[in-house]
Amino acid sequence: MRAMSDSPIEARHLARNLASLRHTRALTQGALAIAAGVPRSTIATLESGIGNPSLVVLVKGAAALGVPIDELLASQRALVRRWPAADVATRVKGRGVSIRALVPEPVPDEVMEVMDFAPGAVMPGTPHLPGTREFFTCLDGRVNLMVAGDRHELELAEGDVLAFPGNLPHSYQNADALARARGVSVVVFAKAGV
Repeated sequence: MRAMSDSPIEARHLARNLASLRHTRALTQGALAIAAGVPRSTIATLESGIGNPSLVVLVKGAAALGVPIDELLASQRALVRRWPAADVATRVKGRGVSIRALVPEPVPDEVMEVMDFAPGAVMPGTPHLPGTREFFTCLDGRVNLMVAGDRHELELAEGDVLAFPGNLPHSYQNADALARARGVSVVVFAKAGV
């Protein structure tokens, strides 16, 4: 068997990047293989630096990791990526709540968002599968969260994090009718059928 140091530079880049991205996303080789729809041995071979993948395998692997193909093949310096604020999509939900991705590339089974609340803004939460966990931290102002009929008050000064089951009915409200508020929401999705 050929040593990784004897492999072409592109295969070494692919091996390093694939393993690094997989570890960053807390995926085993088996989990990545399932997500990409390839055998686990394919992932192991690519990470060893001796694989010669087809374009189809590269596309599947990149899609499963939520990155462009060039990030799998890039040299070390290309692992740093910057998104100008204008390129990170913002959407409006509810009455007066702007939501912007905290991490602008897909992260398997998670959503991380910054929520900006206009004065008095209200937004219903989206119910998720049982087993989903949501976390909310107030960064500025005061935000009330209603979870299954109970009100929880969060404000910047306290720095508290509220965690709750994402399948329960919930909603968000800026507690101040005159000032803006801001918070971070992290949703860790349950897997269907697990």
